[in-house]
Amino acid sequence: MLEIGTKAPAFTLPDQNGETHSLSDYLGKKVILYFYPKDNTAGCTKQACGFAERYPQIQEEGAVVLGVSKDSVRSHKNFETKYNLPFTLLSDPEHQVIEAYDAWKEKKNYGKVYMGIVRTTYLIDEEGVIVKAMDKVKAADNPQQMLEELQGTKA
Repeated sequence: MLEIGTKAPAFTLPDQNGETHSLSDYLGKKVILYFYPKDNTAGCTKQACGFAERYPQIQEEGAVVLGVSKDSVRSHKNFETKYNLPFTLLSDPEHQVIEAYDAWKEKKNYGKVYMGIVRTTYLIDEEGVIVKAMDKVKAADNPQQMLEELQGTKA
């Protein structure tokens, strides 16, 4: 988990349309940067749709949402289209950014141990500094938690 108060690691990744995005593109805005395991899975769909539902309020708070997984650009495009997602999905197949944000960890499933993405969300302020860091987030609750964080209604 990256420390609150530290500069968010810089990155440049392609989105669902193949266009590149850098964290520096968003200076002056708050960024909800969330890492999720896989497009079109139950939890990830719940989380993405939760952010989509709250996106107008998130924008009102001067923030954007960037979702990151190791899925391909094409997979992200299909995911965006299927659920009408209004925000950017970034593709990190080499998991360089995922690792830089400490979201690539050992996981266990039915006794099998493997490396994968642990659902992690960061809130980055207008200057590119991490102001909130959450790991092992619950997919269904995370969008509302982040909206409350932006609105300052959560201590």
